[in-house]
Amino acid sequence: MTTSTMPPAGLRTETHQPIGDLLVDRRLVAFLDEEALPGAGVPQETFWDGFVQLFHGFTDRNRALLQERERLQTALDTYHREHPGVPEPVAYQQFLRDIGYLLDEPTGVRARTRNVDTEIAEVAGPQLVVPVMNRRFAINAANARWGSLYDALYGTDAISADGGAERGRGYNPVRGQRVIAWARAFLDRAVPLASGSHADVVEYRAGRRLLATLRSGDVVGLADEDAFVGFTGAPGVPSSVLLRHHGLHIEIRFEADSAIGRSDRAHISDVILEAAITAIMDFEDSVAAVDGPDKVIGYRNWLALNDGTAAEEMAKGGRTFTRTLAEDRRWSAPDGTELRLPGRSLMLTRNVGHLMTTPAVLDEHGRELPEGILDALVTSLCAMPGLAAGNERANSRAGSIYIVKPKQHGPAEVTFTSDLFGAVEDILGLERHTIKMGIMDEERRTTVNLMACIGEAADRIIFINTGFLDRTGDEIHTSMVAGPMIRKAEMKSATWMTSYEDWNVDVGLAAGLPGHAQIGKGMWAMTELMADMLETKIAHPLAGANTAWVPSPTGATLHATHYHQVDVRERQAEIARGGRRATLDGLLRIPLAPSTDWTADERRREVDNSCQSILGYVVRWVEQGVGCSKVPDINDVDLMEDRATCRISSQMLANWIHHDVVSAEFVVDAFRRMAVVVDQQNADDPDYLPMTPATPEGSYEDSIAWCAARDLALHGTESPSGYTEPILHARRREFKARHGLV
Repeated sequence: MTTSTMPPAGLRTETHQPIGDLLVDRRLVAFLDEEALPGAGVPQETFWDGFVQLFHGFTDRNRALLQERERLQTALDTYHREHPGVPEPVAYQQFLRDIGYLLDEPTGVRARTRNVDTEIAEVAGPQLVVPVMNRRFAINAANARWGSLYDALYGTDAISADGGAERGRGYNPVRGQRVIAWARAFLDRAVPLASGSHADVVEYRAGRRLLATLRSGDVVGLADEDAFVGFTGAPGVPSSVLLRHHGLHIEIRFEADSAIGRSDRAHISDVILEAAITAIMDFEDSVAAVDGPDKVIGYRNWLALNDGTAAEEMAKGGRTFTRTLAEDRRWSAPDGTELRLPGRSLMLTRNVGHLMTTPAVLDEHGRELPEGILDALVTSLCAMPGLAAGNERANSRAGSIYIVKPKQHGPAEVTFTSDLFGAVEDILGLERHTIKMGIMDEERRTTVNLMACIGEAADRIIFINTGFLDRTGDEIHTSMVAGPMIRKAEMKSATWMTSYEDWNVDVGLAAGLPGHAQIGKGMWAMTELMADMLETKIAHPLAGANTAWVPSPTGATLHATHYHQVDVRERQAEIARGGRRATLDGLLRIPLAPSTDWTADERRREVDNSCQSILGYVVRWVEQGVGCSKVPDINDVDLMEDRATCRISSQMLANWIHHDVVSAEFVVDAFRRMAVVVDQQNADDPDYLPMTPATPEGSYEDSIAWCAARDLALHGTESPSGYTEPILHARRREFKARHGLV
């Protein structure tokens, strides 16, 4: 039975269940008691006693950390008022040390994380990030471990449509031949033959070795015979052969009777790549979860992904089917034994940060309690079935739970998270350091103290990464008072940004992350521009990152080719031999505009771009509860947007308003004009509510979404660290209340 006491006096309990001296959303209680706890084998009494004690033990510490953020920001604002413009580096660094913002870098920090799955510790490859509240997306992401290279090339602009190779309803053989040629060239680079080209093979035979017969009649093996690791079917006429390169697998499939295989001289019907080797199931920036019922949706999906029962009814091409989690894959190894590989991506989950509270759990005074504490406990509980040895779709073969913790400001907050995870392990009966930590290097105080942050999580660290958008948002907010910032398009080439990208890798390598943890890079947001992605995203493995974010399974398949071009472990060793590249001076170079003599048209276009971007994202967040989606930009190019993109745009507008580059009314007028644009872009959505007033007597303020977007810009200087969550959550709850969605 669930532990309960009398409810606190004066508090309504129609929606909340008394648990000790707390009130917990009844739907959350029911989910935990009836689904999550039985699935994990944790006794109710043990869990609920621990639940209450966890909040009592960590809530005040959480609040104190947020107060420290406010203290430091106040000190920074005061400094910049007294020293406007780009500060003198030596004096500025001394000031940051004096207030406790910048700490001395510790020596001898080394990652000590144990029991880490090879997908994180050893293999370099793409990483998908997906909103956990969308079960269909989550299942697709989990199944994106393997992807068709033929489909990824044929269905995107990775293959040019010129010269009769356009995409259409039916199969275009001209386009198909270009896909095949691209794939053969890829095989020649990744797994070359001892002589000749895969393009000239007429037959493959498997057994102890892989042998290929060329059109010339010559029979050759692979240049690296160890690259052949398995096959299916008969040795003389295999159904597929499995190759390995840089730790990633490539499967060549044969089907002489298929439309593609019939036209191929070697009867190759497809090339399957091991693609998204890891996937982050996100509870944070890509979801809109503002209350107990929303949280339950996400927790239930995360539980189903871990216990292997996740399923979703889908319709495609006029037929309905059930999508489930993929089974493991099996081949015959060259020595005759069975080779079994995971059919699913290794899953991590991203919790919320330390800032937000949740109405799902209230204290004795009716105050909301920290959402991050709830996430730590419940996502760990729901991950436990994914460790079970008897689970055919178990997640971690090393017995670990992987939680990415975002928006931490400095080592004290990392220490708090590590202590919190330890307390959760005690409640759930898990061995110490079962719960691993990914540190998002997306806040300035974490960046400049990254080595100390890693040191505080040395036994848990499995992940650091750079995130351009959130990191830029915090860069702007931290130095809001210093002066007007450069335009968004210039940020990626600014001194602080290039230093930040190098610093992250430098520190990760110096701390010994290879073999223990991922060093990651950020998202490719332009979902339809895969040719551009293929051209530019190779920069991530070349930078020494052994993973980088992609927005789709197709993106993961194409990005996987980059990890065959670059041996990341070798590249990391090369970078490490060169020593540290980035400096604090570069890292702390505030990106202030040297001049604000932009033309009126340049100001208007910059403001319009940000306003349209904010509106396009916020209207779906507030009114449809969609936290991550393709949002057409002002030029109708689809971009994958989440709260991080919203943060940078709103902080840019707030900065320019604060320094009189533009007026608040100028920005509000842009929001009015861009609302018309966004309404037109969403005209085909039957669930969309226009923001533009329907009559002359109407007001833009009748639209809750429009008000939310406006508030993000006009109140961006006041929002803690420039985060969008407080405003978005309040407006989403307002919308749900107005429309009876609570």
